[in-house]
Amino acid sequence: MSYPSDARRRTLLLILLVVTILAGVASLGVGSAAIDPARLLAAATGHGDPIATAILFTLRLPRVLLGLAVGGMLGLAGAALQGYLRNPLAEPSVLGASSAAALGAVSALYFGLSERHILFLPVLAIAAGLLALLLLFALAGRAESPLSLILAGIAISALASAGISLALNLSENPFAAMEITAWLLGSIENRSIEHVWIALPCIGCGAALLLLDARALDALTLGEEGAQALGVTLRRTRLRLLLGIGIGVGGAVAVAGSIGFVGLIVPHLVRPLTDRSPSSILLPSLLAGAALLTLADIAVRLIPTYNELKLGVITAFLGVPVFLLHLLRERRLW
Repeated sequence: MSYPSDARRRTLLLILLVVTILAGVASLGVGSAAIDPARLLAAATGHGDPIATAILFTLRLPRVLLGLAVGGMLGLAGAALQGYLRNPLAEPSVLGASSAAALGAVSALYFGLSERHILFLPVLAIAAGLLALLLLFALAGRAESPLSLILAGIAISALASAGISLALNLSENPFAAMEITAWLLGSIENRSIEHVWIALPCIGCGAALLLLDARALDALTLGEEGAQALGVTLRRTRLRLLLGIGIGVGGAVAVAGSIGFVGLIVPHLVRPLTDRSPSSILLPSLLAGAALLTLADIAVRLIPTYNELKLGVITAFLGVPVFLLHLLRERRLW
């Protein structure tokens, strides 16, 4: 009886993989400098002119890789959190990971550390995300209930948001305040290959930790006691989940800024195409998140504006109506 479901899942993954690859290839061909596909192909194979090669490998390829990685991580994190907390409104910011990582990055901008070395901003963002996890454990204590995590996460998120507002309020340099504001809107513009090497290890580690608990998330649909009866160690599952969120989302936020709604809406887009079990949503959400953010990044380059739109603005405009539509359609299924 499981074969039709397995075949449907493989088909969905294949379709999403093809869409993600096509989005990545399309993103390579979009930019402020018009380059025909033949020149890009020649540059990719090592036979192109220096200008096309520099544009492809220095500007566009890092942007595409970060769009795919960051979008995939945010989509996967949202799906894992919605499964663990049994809450369709859950996303990485619920546990305070996104806000804390943003506060770490804002601190690097506020104190001018990011001007001294490129590594200060991502290192502080990731460190702040991990510190938020330690604080989350301290506030939640030994309670296994997801409600305790949600309440502790809300407190941490509020504290981090207050810190960001304080930095903006006390900033004496208007250019620093503008830089902080622009970073908070989210973008992968002008990112280099160094940013890719900073983000990918964190995102890869975080994604692996989240994917390890696919079956445990299915068991948790029966409640904490039912999951324990099936052999799930709740404390170990929670530790892996929180570490995966903290490391993966921290690495994503460190290089892309605050990009909202991806982790919130992607699982809702994917869920009707699956059997609705948490484990069946994880990988599709990863691929759908990667494709969605890459397509949104293409949109910010195609929309004619004086200054390039920030990625977080586009995801917000896309996310709100899509999320509300699916919420109205599926609220009785939860």
